[in-house]
Amino acid sequence: MVKPRLPRDICVVCKGSRLLCGKPRCPILVKVASFMPVKKVTLKREFFGSSPPSFFVGHYGYPMVSAGPMVPPITGRNVEVFDKVEDWFGKSIDEILRYRSVLIRASVKVDVKGERGGGRILSEAREAAMSARPVDVEVSLERTPRFKVEFDSHSQPMGPMAPLREFKIAEEPLVPRQVDKAIYDEDLKAEEAIAYLYFEGIPVSYVSRLLSAALLGTGRGRRLVPTRWAITATDDVISRRIIAKVKLYPEIDKILVFRESYLDNHFLIVMVPHSWGFEQLEAWYPGTAWLMRDAAPVVVGDYEDHRGRKRYASNVAGAYYAARLAVAEYLARVRRQALTIVFREVRPGYIMPLGVWVIRETVRNALRRKPFVFETLSEALSFVKSNLKVEWKYWESKSKLLDVLLKQKTLKEFSAV
Repeated sequence: MVKPRLPRDICVVCKGSRLLCGKPRCPILVKVASFMPVKKVTLKREFFGSSPPSFFVGHYGYPMVSAGPMVPPITGRNVEVFDKVEDWFGKSIDEILRYRSVLIRASVKVDVKGERGGGRILSEAREAAMSARPVDVEVSLERTPRFKVEFDSHSQPMGPMAPLREFKIAEEPLVPRQVDKAIYDEDLKAEEAIAYLYFEGIPVSYVSRLLSAALLGTGRGRRLVPTRWAITATDDVISRRIIAKVKLYPEIDKILVFRESYLDNHFLIVMVPHSWGFEQLEAWYPGTAWLMRDAAPVVVGDYEDHRGRKRYASNVAGAYYAARLAVAEYLARVRRQALTIVFREVRPGYIMPLGVWVIRETVRNALRRKPFVFETLSEALSFVKSNLKVEWKYWESKSKLLDVLLKQKTLKEFSAV
């Protein structure tokens, strides 16, 4: 029996997260990990180190998952950067891999409700996860971890892993007042806690760590959340809250185009005077992380209009919510609303997935720059076309909001006729 041929864009859409190819593990992620050149260090079963702090929850076998702290076998306040993605923009792939390859995932098998497994060890690890600064800890593993780096489409690369036998905090964690309030208010729903912490100035990566470690939400409703799900949930919740405010602001008065590149990811962000709308389009070149062999690029996209989205953005996945958050932050900052299309062109220099933080932080950085200003949409799109290598027909065939802009008249345009 001949097996059905898989769609050529299946890896770009799946990104190793849903195993749409039917295989038990993503072949691309396995291949990337096997060829990953890393500087090996001596690993031991027992060591003293400083957690950045970092906490990881896997998704395989859900609701029984692997969860626990990530700790390097070194101490000092400088380890904070190992897990704080807000400080990574501009760093090379080699630098990022150096940070991640020395973080040892010390895990226990536990039920997400906390009813089975973990016990005191997991409780101490979750206490360390509360901290706003690195925490000195003592770690004892069941075996010496095997040195390797693993990759994921949503979260940062992960280093060596071994079962956790003992875990002790050697100093008092520093817990900000706002975090303490959210953790110990067991009547505060998780979404409310996420929004509260963000608007109190807590970094997104910190908030998603707290959600993942089952430190947010109503008492009986708290669950360990797989790290990749927690990252996207945090981006989604916060951006929806910001967008609700943005929709009350007046429209921008000019067409703006922002541009930024990082790790061979090239972004052009077009904002048009219009009611809120958002679309992210991604073009993947052959030879990139999710399109290793092919003759032509693959373009995928997801969008929402003024009413928002009810279904998960399954084509662009977590990157959609990461970019949407950055765009919403900018519009809230300037107190305007707009229809925004994010063009992301991924070229061959992006050889391995590093997580959706790449999208969030690159779009954030783009929106800190001075925009290119245009009077007409045709002028703006001509500029966009001149900065993209993938043929325009590929983008146009996947975009929904370009149709809105090019074919539909707004009420303002009708009134001017």
